Amino acid sequence: MRAKLVTLLGAGLMLAALPLWAHHAFSSEFDINRPLTLKGTFTKWEMINPHSWFHIDVKNPDGTVTEWMIEGGSPNTLIRLGVTKYTVKVGTELTIEAYQAKEGTNKAVGRNFVLPDGSRLFLSESSALPENKK
Repeated sequence: MRAKLVTLLGAGLMLAALPLWAHHAFSSEFDINRPLTLKGTFTKWEMINPHSWFHIDVKNPDGTVTEWMIEGGSPNTLIRLGVTKYTVKVGTELTIEAYQAKEGTNKAVGRNFVLPDGSRLFLSESSALPENKK
């Protein structure tokens, strides 16, 4: 009986730790030495925890289109920064300043979006801080 209780307790603790394993550090997935600037059309925003994903279609020089996935902060973080699902409409042309994924896929973590009027939307709280406050 005691062995079953210990096994169940251990399994419960492992399940409780799963969300921590799923979350990653910046340096484990993205390369700070590979900053990039993308210009494309906003197509979709997935407001999911722990990070939101913005989908952008980027037109290549040969006319083909490549979909990029840009990671942003959690929905709560973005809302605190003034970014809601109504802030950027699907079809908006954006410039994205980001860091590319280490795996070399079309994924990046976004620092900010530059809107057509020149205003900036920060995608994480660390991006919103002045350089001397990071």
